[in-house]
Amino acid sequence: MSRLGLIFASLGLSANFWTILGLVTSILAGVMYAMPALTPTIRLHWFYASISGSILLLISGFFDIIDGSVAKITRQSSKKGAFLDSSLDKLAEAIIFIGIAAGSLADPLLCIIGLSLSLIVSYVRARAESLNIELKGIGIGERAERLLIIAIMGLVPLAGIMQWAVIAVSVISGITLIQRITITLKML
Repeated sequence: MSRLGLIFASLGLSANFWTILGLVTSILAGVMYAMPALTPTIRLHWFYASISGSILLLISGFFDIIDGSVAKITRQSSKKGAFLDSSLDKLAEAIIFIGIAAGSLADPLLCIIGLSLSLIVSYVRARAESLNIELKGIGIGERAERLLIIAIMGLVPLAGIMQWAVIAVSVISGITLIQRITITLKML
């Protein structure tokens, strides 16, 4: 990843630029997921919406990797940048689930459950870290894995696949939540 970080750092754009570009790409992914139901005149078949949204979600994930690499390479890692990155990551995650629900690619209630569990997993990590307990890498479903499940399953041409993607993310998030709470309580 450091070679990739060097390439992108050589462009002279800050890590925060890549963080914001990742958010913009996530917004576009959410819009694409929502397209089947967005307006009657701009209807997009569910499969094309799913593929387009998933490709944009993968691109967004790429930018999420790049921002950290650029920050390390340029030695511009900061608390401000870390805060911006994690905050915009949660916003992006919400936009993805909202888009999936709005486009009727999955049941809205399941999307609410998936989003809630995903956000709680991140909150538990942040809260544990405020107590000096490191949870990075703990659990089977960190943010990258959760969004990768949605993106990859969204590329599969089966009706209802996003429903299963959201269910899978919910289950993995629930397991990760239990793992992180258990470990944190043991360390307190």
